[in-house]
Amino acid sequence: MSAPSRTPAAPAVPAPARALAARLAGLFEADQQIVLRLNDAHHRLATANDRLWTDPVVDPLRVHHEVRSAFCTYQQTAEERRQLAVDVGELSQQLADALAVAGHSLEQARSANVHELAAGTWQPAANEIKR
Repeated sequence: MSAPSRTPAAPAVPAPARALAARLAGLFEADQQIVLRLNDAHHRLATANDRLWTDPVVDPLRVHHEVRSAFCTYQQTAEERRQLAVDVGELSQQLADALAVAGHSLEQARSANVHELAAGTWQPAANEIKR
């Protein structure tokens, strides 16, 4: 008789990796709020533009103010999102490094669900377990 084959157990997720995952999850929540503000600014721009073309008694100064305000909001919010992307990239690299130190593969680190990691419930897929 041969011994039963065992699938290697996934390495544990260290607390620092869980903390990084929680920070990333928070940044993803912040990104959702930024996207809502970007969409709002876009809709304000579109509405002002439509008014220019369809309203025969449009007040050009008022529409100019609406366009300028929406554009400034959009530009400022887009810059916030760019800065957030840098933070996400840096934290993602730190998380991948922390998981690698704990014995996880690069594929596992890249595919890890940050919400599950933060909660301590993440398990890598069986075909991703580092051997």
